[in-house]
Amino acid sequence: MAQEIATLGGGCFGCLEAVFDDLQGVLSVESGYMGGTVAHPSYEQVCSGTTGHAEVVQVTFDPAEITYREILEVFFATHDPTTLNRQGHDQGTQYRSVIFYHSPEQERTAGETIRELGAQQVWDDPIVTQVAPAGTFWVAEAYHQEYFERNPYQPYCLAVVGPKVRKFRSKFAARRKSARA
Repeated sequence: MAQEIATLGGGCFGCLEAVFDDLQGVLSVESGYMGGTVAHPSYEQVCSGTTGHAEVVQVTFDPAEITYREILEVFFATHDPTTLNRQGHDQGTQYRSVIFYHSPEQERTAGETIRELGAQQVWDDPIVTQVAPAGTFWVAEAYHQEYFERNPYQPYCLAVVGPKVRKFRSKFAARRKSARA
């Protein structure tokens, strides 16, 4: 089976991980950091905003089941790509909207998707999502992996992650893994 990787940042990685974990065609999702200058950064270092890293998810998917473009459609539907270095109350460059591409095809698809969404005026403000070449992916600490699944009643999960997951489940009901059952 062929596999592809998408690396995306759209605020807290816990939000994106919870969404992509339930998407058909996604084989695995890992939370981590990319785009900075510090090797093996810790969560505390990244949160300081001084490393240049963004909180990201690395999504491994089967392109025979879901396309990269469809991955991006879910990405754009589940975060605000118009706020620079911010998602809700989370502020700083580590929360930027960013697509780290792994091939020229991914770069082209990301650019086309952003242009099309901009032309459709889906949002009142322009899209500020950064498109950059993928660098080293640093896996986040174990306690960040599957965070929403393990902590659904944690206040941040109830207030921030939960609503994004519900939005995904509503908008993409037919694309959920549970829709196969």
